[in-house]
Amino acid sequence: MNASLSSVLGPVSAISPPNPIDFGLQQSLALPRVSFIVPTLNEAENLPWLLPRIPNWAHEIIIVDGRSTDDTVAVARRLREDVKVVMEPRRGKGAALQAGFRAATGDIIVMLDADGSMVPEEAIVFVSALMAGADLVKGSRFIQGAGTDDMSLFRMLGNRGLTLFVRLLYGGWFSDLCYGYIAFWTKHVSTLNCDCDGFEIETLINVRALKNHLNIVEVASFEAPRISGVSHLRAIPDGWRVLKTILREWVYQPHGRGAIACDDGG
Repeated sequence: MNASLSSVLGPVSAISPPNPIDFGLQQSLALPRVSFIVPTLNEAENLPWLLPRIPNWAHEIIIVDGRSTDDTVAVARRLREDVKVVMEPRRGKGAALQAGFRAATGDIIVMLDADGSMVPEEAIVFVSALMAGADLVKGSRFIQGAGTDDMSLFRMLGNRGLTLFVRLLYGGWFSDLCYGYIAFWTKHVSTLNCDCDGFEIETLINVRALKNHLNIVEVASFEAPRISGVSHLRAIPDGWRVLKTILREWVYQPHGRGAIACDDGG
């Protein structure tokens, strides 16, 4: 019995064991070139919190300054030697973002507010969703894992009503319409065709993404209070501009690529 077993195991023991399987990645996954666009207007006190926290894998950081009267530009250049500064003579967040879109050289654009309300480290989640197949990724303060400490009940109700109105007219399942933490592939700049100067640009981007059937993904984001300074957002006037933008897009070109320009200002 033992002799027989030895005769069977002998040839087996003579076989060399296979080489161990290497489960380690042979090379790291390369990120696309990501352009961070940060509109500023008198944000010198907030930039020391924001700029150092923008990830070091950023391709470029574009500060678009809307005629600040403080030393916003000097502070930005002192904090990040690689920062690109674009001076925009027109006022308004929309005008600043348009200038930033024109200046961007990356594959992906990330829109980031300068007041400290958005967490720069969350950007990797937006970029990951784009790399997984999304065309546009928008932050939401009202899904699992998200939140806000910088929104009054009045603004929250207004945002909720406008969000439901967009869902009624255009479809989709947005949970948060009026939030500016947005990322998208730079190739879609012409599709979105942003042509408004105020805070309603965030709504315009979302609506035109829906109209053009882009693959839109929402990710959880937390909104912190502004660190210092006064917000340039005016709840009632800007809410009215958002509503007009929604209706204008629906009435004039509900199925086209772009519509007539939004109101100036902001």
